[in-house]
Amino acid sequence: FTRLILCIKATVLSVLRQNSDMLCLNIAIRRRLSYIMAKDNILLITTDQQRFDTLNAWGNQSIFTPHLNYMAAMGISYKNCYASCPICVPSRTTIMTGRQGYESGVVSNATHETFMRACTEERSTLPAVLTDAGYQTCAKGKMHFEPARAHYGFEHMKLPLDYMREYDKKQVLAHPKAHGVGECEVEPVISTVDVKDSITSWIAEEAIDFLETRDTTRPFFLWTSFTKPHPPFDPCRDFWELYDNIPMPDAVTGDWSRTVEETPQGFLAGSYENTNQHLFGKEQRAASKRAYYACITQIDYALGRIFGCLRENDLFKNTWIIFTADHGEMLGDHHMSQKNLFFEGSAHVPLLIMPPQGRSLPQNISVEAPTDLVDLYPTILAMAGLSSPVSVSGRNLLEPVPMDRIFFGNSLNRNFCVMEEKLKLVYSAVGDHVLLFDLNTDPMEQHNLAEDPAWQERKAKLWKLLLEHTAQYTPEALDENGQFLTYEAPHFPGDVPGRWFGFHYHDYSVDTFH
Repeated sequence: FTRLILCIKATVLSVLRQNSDMLCLNIAIRRRLSYIMAKDNILLITTDQQRFDTLNAWGNQSIFTPHLNYMAAMGISYKNCYASCPICVPSRTTIMTGRQGYESGVVSNATHETFMRACTEERSTLPAVLTDAGYQTCAKGKMHFEPARAHYGFEHMKLPLDYMREYDKKQVLAHPKAHGVGECEVEPVISTVDVKDSITSWIAEEAIDFLETRDTTRPFFLWTSFTKPHPPFDPCRDFWELYDNIPMPDAVTGDWSRTVEETPQGFLAGSYENTNQHLFGKEQRAASKRAYYACITQIDYALGRIFGCLRENDLFKNTWIIFTADHGEMLGDHHMSQKNLFFEGSAHVPLLIMPPQGRSLPQNISVEAPTDLVDLYPTILAMAGLSSPVSVSGRNLLEPVPMDRIFFGNSLNRNFCVMEEKLKLVYSAVGDHVLLFDLNTDPMEQHNLAEDPAWQERKAKLWKLLLEHTAQYTPEALDENGQFLTYEAPHFPGDVPGRWFGFHYHDYSVDTFH
């Protein structure tokens, strides 16, 4: 009997303890749910290959960008944001992990799979951290991951591959990219589909679909990633015609780039490889720029639909909106095209942050301090009330940004950059070219100071910083004497092998449909 009583007592105590544990667990869950419910939503919007000077609100009076203007008016413009490796995959890897390309080793579009898998396993990718914190995480549009269908922490994902698969099934109604202009060519061409069937509209529709069908018990992180204005520059005819009779700004040249022949040829290697930009005349450059601007405007007008959805679902009040690009486009400046380089057209990108509306937060503010795409990772986590689970080199942009920040860049282990207080040194190991610019007085890099006696001390300081930085992060780019390995520059007008023209239409193994 005594043993029975003790057994019953033990059972009752066990049940009480379990109930107590369950009660504590329920309280913890309720607190966690309350914490999650109070969290802000985060919408990250990126474009592909959009340079910094393509916003009407920032002074370009040849382009229509009403909804980016709205973001600038209602938020913060970071006027000096740069990509430390201005290529698609490295920039996207930096956004996802908070690590620069020269830190991770991802300095080209070659596979980043090993690094991304490691970050996913340690749950340190941006969507993994947010998912684990209770966010509903979703990616719509171009991710350019390797392998293409890897989620790397996202719960849901729809890619341009899915757009092409959908339209392959209804070719009678729409057949994208039937014009034959490829993924890197910069000749203008009109889209072969109507606006409603374009990839830009499809990405906007996918974003809206998520906003309207999301789990409303959780905050969301949505990365809406537009493929344009990356080539082909093929706006829908409606947007091409918007630019009738609007003159295009002339391409920039400098005292070091008066002609194609006079331009240091190492910097032209990428242009020669993928485009015919160096052969264009003035009118051809203007037509290419018009198509590029039209692609940007088409994205901007699509943002109007997304913003309308946010307003109608009362989401402006608790949603942070960030807009930026993975890198820019030279667009004929100094006879160059494409990215990969550290000139302003290629590495300098727009960055806008619009806080939740209705709060006492900054509006219509311009920040001149230097910022970097690596800053998005800690900034987005700060918006979610989280700290970074790993050491990152980026800064939370919701806090003051110092003006004396030094910028370093490495692209392909061939192109390098160091910039301090807007004095920028760019170096190409292809041809062993050094250029120096003072962006304070020469914002479009038209006057090379590298051989000016008055600037030799400053040049030497920057060169030393660049060599030390490269030795720390990319020693394989240096020889046994600690100097850059050099490579032969192409010979005008571009004897670069392996040119990539008109390809990539039905290869579903890579996420690079534009």
